[in-house]
Amino acid sequence: MNPRTVVKKVIPKSAFRKLEPIGHLGEAVLMNTLKGGSPARKMKVIGVTGTNGKTTTCFLIHRMLHEAGFKAGLMTTVGYGVGDAIKPQAEHMTTLPAGKMIKRLKELGEQGSEWLVIEVTSHALAQHRVWGVPFHLAVMTNVTEEHLDYHGSFERYRDAKRRLFKLANSNKKGLRTGVINADDPSARLFAGDITNPITYGIDKGELRASSLKLSASGSQFKAQIDKDSYDIACHLPGSFNVYNALAAAGVGRALGLSKKQIEQGIAALKSVEGRMVNINEGQAFEVIVDYAHTPDSFEKLFKDITPLVKGKLIVVFGSAGRRDEKKRPVQGALAGQYADIVFITEEDDRDIDGTEIMEQIAAGAEKAGKTRGQDLFLIHKREEAIEAAFRRAKKGDVVLLLGKGHEKGILSPGPKAAELRHLQQDDNDPRRVVDRPYSEVQTARTLLKKLAK
Repeated sequence: MNPRTVVKKVIPKSAFRKLEPIGHLGEAVLMNTLKGGSPARKMKVIGVTGTNGKTTTCFLIHRMLHEAGFKAGLMTTVGYGVGDAIKPQAEHMTTLPAGKMIKRLKELGEQGSEWLVIEVTSHALAQHRVWGVPFHLAVMTNVTEEHLDYHGSFERYRDAKRRLFKLANSNKKGLRTGVINADDPSARLFAGDITNPITYGIDKGELRASSLKLSASGSQFKAQIDKDSYDIACHLPGSFNVYNALAAAGVGRALGLSKKQIEQGIAALKSVEGRMVNINEGQAFEVIVDYAHTPDSFEKLFKDITPLVKGKLIVVFGSAGRRDEKKRPVQGALAGQYADIVFITEEDDRDIDGTEIMEQIAAGAEKAGKTRGQDLFLIHKREEAIEAAFRRAKKGDVVLLLGKGHEKGILSPGPKAAELRHLQQDDNDPRRVVDRPYSEVQTARTLLKKLAK
């Protein structure tokens, strides 16, 4: 049993929440000391934070640097590595605990990484897990409500993310530059935390998109700032990826990359695992896998895709157990509003009753006008829900599989989940939670081939 589990057992939950950041800070300081300083100090680190779009923005920046000839490393929710050698991320977390992260940073440094693009979460910032990492530049994609179960309020969640900009501003060897989504309501606060803010957006910002052309295969637009103009071709569909591409362009400009390097670098990224992945096994309808799992990402995705659907929009999704319980009926309402048929299923129940989670989502869908058995279905086993959605789909329809994306497992209740649920146990205790192997993309392909027969 690890020390963290022991502490969680003997002290109240409220006290543990206050002590946890101190413990993570102590671990980070200790591990950096034992390693003779953070391995990241040998690299120029670009940190990306935000509610949605972090992973894709990291991939865009990394690809841009790689295409420009830089030895660039990457650490994201999806994968990590240097250059084209990107390995899948197995952990169910974005920013690793300090010990694991330092080990991975050392590994990337040994592979020759001179630059590092890293996803930085609010949890990692609040818990000081990135202590010792010298951020050369910071990026904010957007800030909408998420992880309020941990942070307690939107303001505390937002301010945790602001710490990245404050860390970047305190690095005297860095650029003290922050690239910020000007269309986000929190933009001004982030800009105030950094010496050299660069803002971007569609409606606002110094670096602004114009002449925007959206299609099912991506977008084309001009990004203009001062007297400079960039012709951007992004192969990732969705208006949200326009913002991600703008963020990457802002980073390229801050680093002094040429117009050609920025344009070619963004255009070079063809896809990101688990993000708007089109699955084609010869079926008459379209199937798209995406990691969208927040109300904000739902609404943006639905608004973008609805005008492109010729037939019916069918959506399959769930919601995580022990995470942001209040968002469940909101997700249900959004799906009920935009989709023609809604299938509610499991995502990562953890040690929570999956039926309870599905009912909370269904309440929102029913308020939006959906009726059980007609255009609203609750099927807990995710594979069965996807198969049922495929069986109802016809030519011209679009089936969206949301929430799992790149992940390689489903966190389900362990053998003693019910009796341990209300105890302060380690979240990773196999008696409480088990990680069932699962791939959304592979599941979709297998079921489509099965139906074709």
